[in-house]
This record gives sequence, structure tokens and C-alpha cells, in this order.
Amino acid sequence: MSDIERGLRHVEHAMGTVFSFDIRDTPTTAIADALGRAVGWLHHVDEVFSTYRHDSIISRLSRGEIGRDDCSSEVSEVLDLCERVGRATDGWFSHTPDGTLDPSGLVKGWAIERAARILHAAGARNTCVNGGGDLQLNGEAAPGSPWRIGIAHPSHPGELCAVVTGRDLAIATSGTAERGPHILDPHTGAPADGPASVTVVGRSLTLTDAYATAAFAMGPAARTWLESLGDYEGFAVQPDGRTWQTQGATATVNLCRIIPVDDPLGRR
Repeated sequence: MSDIERGLRHVEHAMGTVFSFDIRDTPTTAIADALGRAVGWLHHVDEVFSTYRHDSIISRLSRGEIGRDDCSSEVSEVLDLCERVGRATDGWFSHTPDGTLDPSGLVKGWAIERAARILHAAGARNTCVNGGGDLQLNGEAAPGSPWRIGIAHPSHPGELCAVVTGRDLAIATSGTAERGPHILDPHTGAPADGPASVTVVGRSLTLTDAYATAAFAMGPAARTWLESLGDYEGFAVQPDGRTWQTQGATATVNLCRIIPVDDPLGRR
């Protein structure tokens, strides 16, 4: 029996999207129990942070029915992280882009990363937690084999624009293909005039996901900004089909490879 056949898989609808769990370790009772807790965690996050739920904590906070001091530590953690990312991106990420409290640009990545930690604590070392195309990857796909993740082409449904390979990665993509122009320019409140899609690769999905949102909002400035970070990679598809890719700072050379699908040799 292969390692893949020995693993665990689960699909769950939560937070308005589809989450999938791909665990490549030999199943144990502890790992199976942790999978249940990870799924429960996602639904808990939805109950607390959903801006579509009238009774969620974040909705009540936004309406002023409760104050920040009335919220749980996890709400304070998320809002503190949002403020940190806002400073790191010179305001291109905002949890109040149109004046309304909305930390969803960070919450999903944060929730996925925490779900992956729940699995890791139970002994699962080789896992992929995928929420709507944003992934936290731990370990390997199989012994000696890195994960290989296809990035959907924003303009050609069913086709890939790039493949990301590596171990212990976080991958997040922002664009308009799935949800239309939903990312706002925090400086104007209008829909951001970004590329068709931008993919960011790092270690931690919490920041990687938020940085992908900021990079999309930045538009042409995103490439230079991502390269200045030193430990993130980026790949973007422009509306006209042209692509750009970060050069890969020294700290990230062994992190991953982003291979455009029209370059089968993977030349950078």
C-alpha cells in the first residue's frame, strides 16, 4: 500500500468556501481526532469572524455593540496581526478598507495555519490544508518527494499558469477570476487595479495570505516590494497574459521553485 493510500482525506464546507485536508502520514487515532478538531476550529472561526453573520463577534464589534475589550483573545490576536500587516505593507493591506471592519483578508490564512498546527501537534508531519486555493503545506507529499501545487490560470479556466514545488510552504493567490473585483484599494476605497492574479509563497500562511492581498492591491509595485521582503516569492499574471516572477532572494532559494507552465525546464 502506498503512502498516499495510507493517508487521511477530508473535505469540509466552511467560511463560504471549500476546505480540504490531505494527510500523508499513516493514520492514528490521535491524528483522526485532531482532524475532527481542526474541522471544528474552522467552523468556530466562521462563527466568530464572518462578516456575513449578523450575530458574529466581528459583526457586533463593527456595529459598536461590543468593544474590543469585550472580545476573546483570538479576536485581539487577529486585529493586532492586521495592524502589523498594514504597517508592513505601507497601508496596502487594511482590515477597514471601506471604513467597515473586515479582517477576512487575513483570517482565512490564519485559520488554515492554526488547523495545520492542530494536525502537527497530533503527530501528522506531512499535510496539506487547502482553503479555497490558499494552502499550508507541511513536510513532503511522499518520502523524498516535495509537494507540487498547480496554480490556476486566471484567464483560462482549467489551465495552470505555474507549478510551485517545495516542502513546508504556504501558498496564497489573490485575483478576480473567482470572486470578481472584491479586493479594494485601501487608499481610495475603490476596487484595486491589480494583475489578473498574484501568487505569494512563504512559510506561514497567515502572513503569506495577507501579503498576497496587499500585493494585488499594489499592482505594478508588488514585485519590487515582495523582493524587498527577502523570504517570500511571487508570481503574477497580468490582464494581457504577460507574467512576472520575483528573482528569489538568498533566504528563499531553497524554499520553493515557481515554474511557469510554458517553461517545462523550469528556467528562472
